[in-house]
Amino acid sequence: MAWHEWPLILFTVLSQTAVGAFLVLGCVTLSGKLSKDEDTRLHRSMFFLWALMGLGLMASIMHLGSPFRAFNALNRVGSSWLSNEIFASSLFFAAGGFYWLLNVLNKGSESVKKALLLLAMLIGAGFMYAMIKVYLINTVPTWNSVYTPLTFLLTMTISGLVFAHTLLVGSKHNHRDLDNVLPTVAAIALAISVIVTISQMIGLSHVSSAIVEASDLIPNMMTLQVLRIGLLFIGFALMFSPRLLSSKPALPMMLLSFGCVLVSELINRGVFYGLHMSVGM
Repeated sequence: MAWHEWPLILFTVLSQTAVGAFLVLGCVTLSGKLSKDEDTRLHRSMFFLWALMGLGLMASIMHLGSPFRAFNALNRVGSSWLSNEIFASSLFFAAGGFYWLLNVLNKGSESVKKALLLLAMLIGAGFMYAMIKVYLINTVPTWNSVYTPLTFLLTMTISGLVFAHTLLVGSKHNHRDLDNVLPTVAAIALAISVIVTISQMIGLSHVSSAIVEASDLIPNMMTLQVLRIGLLFIGFALMFSPRLLSSKPALPMMLLSFGCVLVSELINRGVFYGLHMSVGM
């Protein structure tokens, strides 16, 4: 486990969770399902989404060694995927945060807020694309594969869905269909995640350099993956159980569900960075 990369672990997981949740809540808002009171309560709850994104950005600055050099990372916007990633993350935080602030303060016309919401959603998608491209490096065979985009997108989907559902429950929405659809989509994403994990672990046995095999990089890989998947299933069970019992989800249960999923994704990202290796010597 590459826990020494904790700033990047936090940045990638927290920002993917925030973007995923924002995309889900943006779709809910644009659908027009929410009443004015529900919409107001939801946007107040979205404070925690931007707090999570802010924590992720702070963690990314810690990775730079000296926070005062943070602006240097923007020197190659347009020619470097790392600079593009940092620029897109800042732009997403600014555009999405401004949209949220307008709603909380009840300022601006509905058309302006809708346009800003759509813009922030597009920027968020671009941010995720740039983040994926950062890690598709030819000299790192364990990262330069289809599993990197799959893993990142699954983190965004699973943890984003659970976080969005938690915020919706916290805002006391009254739409049973959302309580049915979101856990169902999360279940599909979880099943895909398990398949991807098994396929990747099998594929690692075929990746090696002159001095090390990828399957030997993390000796306790199986234990970590069992723990990660176990936490995912616990989080999913807590999220899905109200649907089976025909009851409304409770906020404490959803918070526990999100906590399990978030820890699971942090473990998975630690494994991802632990699999770093270079070709040749």
